[in-house]
Amino acid sequence: MKTFIIAALTADGFIAKDSRHTSTEWTSKADKKRFVELTKAAGVIVMGSSTFKTINRPLSDRTIIVYSRNSKFEMEGVETTQLPPQELLKSLEERGFKSVAICGGSQIYTMFMKAGVVDTLHLTIEPHLFGKGVPLFNDDMLYHLTLKSVAQSESSGAIVIEYAVDYSGNPKMTE
Repeated sequence: MKTFIIAALTADGFIAKDSRHTSTEWTSKADKKRFVELTKAAGVIVMGSSTFKTINRPLSDRTIIVYSRNSKFEMEGVETTQLPPQELLKSLEERGFKSVAICGGSQIYTMFMKAGVVDTLHLTIEPHLFGKGVPLFNDDMLYHLTLKSVAQSESSGAIVIEYAVDYSGNPKMTE
């Protein structure tokens, strides 16, 4: 199963100003369009409950899986889970999904990277600075990335990057 992370970051590497920052107004129209294209192609989106609250609704043509210890989201097209990443992906594959978009936040991105299941990072670097905030990942890690593509959005000045993840150089992944 193809598993990818999709995220928008400020130029100083943050996905939000703080844990209560639920607005995506700072991301460009190009980033939002890319999000829709990539997540519709995947068919399933995985995110944490705080990230879900930024959209707080089902999205057409996509199943949303929300990691939550406390909440159940009683909406068609929205499911909750607490499964480890490998088990969740196996379950989704058994249901016929071939690709999964990991859409945040920091804790979810970290959990899937550390599980060694992410193939690709789709990052949009927006021309904004927060100075401090929520990083893409919230724990120590060391992985090699291979650049697959880079482009600049002419309308917003955002940089769109695609990296392949290479786990072969990570001692924890090869033990």
